Amino acid sequence: MQTATAEDLVEEVFLFGRALRNILGGAETSGLPPALLGVLHVLATVGECRQMELASNLCVSQSSLSRQIADLVEAGLVERHADPEDGRVSLVRLSESGTELLRANRERRAERLRTLLGEWSEEEAHEAVTSLRRLKHTFMTPPVRRAVSDAVSQNQGRTHL
Repeated sequence: MQTATAEDLVEEVFLFGRALRNILGGAETSGLPPALLGVLHVLATVGECRQMELASNLCVSQSSLSRQIADLVEAGLVERHADPEDGRVSLVRLSESGTELLRANRERRAERLRTLLGEWSEEEAHEAVTSLRRLKHTFMTPPVRRAVSDAVSQNQGRTHL
């Protein structure tokens, strides 16, 4: 890939992320900040896990995640309990309320996106899904995840790079 193409891609990915947050954020009625919704989404994907594993999946520091988990536990959206194999470690998982909130949120966002992309054919939508999955997969390969994790650590837990 040529440098100019990579620069264009960086710009478009950045702008796409902002546009997506603005568009789909308008459909948001959960009252949760995007970072907390992100924690719930990852928990829904990975299932019950240690907080350290969850922090790694989210590319955030453990201290940042601890505050977020505390807020989600207080809201009744996440459950935390001691690991039966190592009582010094906590396991976290979605509660029924957290699962329901995500389901309702996913439905609202999907309907909003379906409305916005109403002129797209099913084929165009599938092509977009395929491209986005490929991009996500590339970004989430171990060397890239390590680089992001290292960058987060160097920025003292801030999640912007």
